[in-house]
Amino acid sequence: MTFLSRTQLITALGAVLLALFVLDLVRRRKLSEEYSLLWVMATTVIAVLGFSTPLLTWITHALGFLGESSTTFAFGLAFSLAMLLYISLKLSRLGFENHVLTRELALLRDEVQTIRQGGEGGAR
Repeated sequence: MTFLSRTQLITALGAVLLALFVLDLVRRRKLSEEYSLLWVMATTVIAVLGFSTPLLTWITHALGFLGESSTTFAFGLAFSLAMLLYISLKLSRLGFENHVLTRELALLRDEVQTIRQGGEGGAR
């Protein structure tokens, strides 16, 4: 029987607590379901790796890492990079949409001002 190291236990319990925190944020409508799925999946993977010593050891040797904590850290880093890329894509799209909406607003304001000036000139 293989026992969990202190690092594995802290990592696994931290992942479970993070998953519960994410679910609480979704329940209170502070985090959208779109992002919560990514967070819950990531914390589930980290928790499984933390609680399953043979699986973690096998993945560590298969990837060629020196220690199990390096594997867990690598998965966390990969998730962070993927999340940063995803958020950057969303931010770029929102910036483009903001630019389009600003242009449309300027055109509508100009049109309203033209109509108002035309209405004032006709009333005099």
